[in-house]
Amino acid sequence: MSEKLVQIEHLCQYFPAGGYGKNKKFVRAVDDVSFTINKGETFGLVGESGCGKTTTGRTLLRLYEPTGGKFIYDNNVIFDVENKQYADMLPYRKRMQIVFQDPYASLDPRMTVGDIVGEAIDVHKIAATKQERYDIIIEMLRRVGLNSEHANRYPHEFSGGQRQRVGIARALAVNPEFIVCDEPISALDVSIQAQVINMFEDLQAEMGLTYLFIAHDLSAVKHISNRIGVMYLGKMVELADSYELITRPLHPYTRSLISSIPIADPKVARASKRIVLEGDVPSPLNPPSGCRFRTRCPHATERCAAEVPEWREVETGHFAACHNIDKID
Repeated sequence: MSEKLVQIEHLCQYFPAGGYGKNKKFVRAVDDVSFTINKGETFGLVGESGCGKTTTGRTLLRLYEPTGGKFIYDNNVIFDVENKQYADMLPYRKRMQIVFQDPYASLDPRMTVGDIVGEAIDVHKIAATKQERYDIIIEMLRRVGLNSEHANRYPHEFSGGQRQRVGIARALAVNPEFIVCDEPISALDVSIQAQVINMFEDLQAEMGLTYLFIAHDLSAVKHISNRIGVMYLGKMVELADSYELITRPLHPYTRSLISSIPIADPKVARASKRIVLEGDVPSPLNPPSGCRFRTRCPHATERCAAEVPEWREVETGHFAACHNIDKID
């Protein structure tokens, strides 16, 4: 049985959005999300823009302070909001890192690549000498496909793909165990995306890394992930093994996402049925009652408006939250 590294229980992240007292409003970016990630696993998290994927990843690392829920990392409580337990994060910053989505905004334009990668080495006092620090920086750059000459250059001298490699090298510099990959390929050209995904897989094999891989592109996520969780408007709606989720999706929203994956074979593409969702994503300021997907779901009933669907294990290892799973063809 695989050993759990990350355990998330009933995670909530609400952002104030005006009003006072009883009239105070909140954006419910993440609302009661639970999942686990095993050591050495890649857990994919997918969904439309604004569904709470990035907020989930940043809240785990406490870049946002959580509104509710519990996060256990390697049997240590990082935060437990209900019991007011919060760990000192500095020791865990070495073990948990993040690769940001935007390779342009996430790198300081006034720092050389060597200093960007070496900053965490300095903060955590990993290198005893300047030579050791330099050797670690060059090794990290080598791992991501760059060389020693790149260490003295500035971010504006690189392409988008190279900048993202610098961001990955920075995350690797402290030799972490767990990396939140926050849409690391969405800002890159398609040809570069494949290279970066393959690099992530190679690094995982070399260093024994565990990933939370956040993306809205299911075709990329299914390639790299062991298991995939699907989010909609702050809620987890389905979770299963990668192959199981792609071949036997249970939730109507997951089926719609999978039907939108481009198919290279024209004959197969013409024969496949595209499920087009009508309407817009509701506002997280005022989400629909009951099931949040009901306003766009072709199978919605009165029960969907009255009751929040239970998050349950429909089949072994396959979880979903829908009242009508058994009735959907």
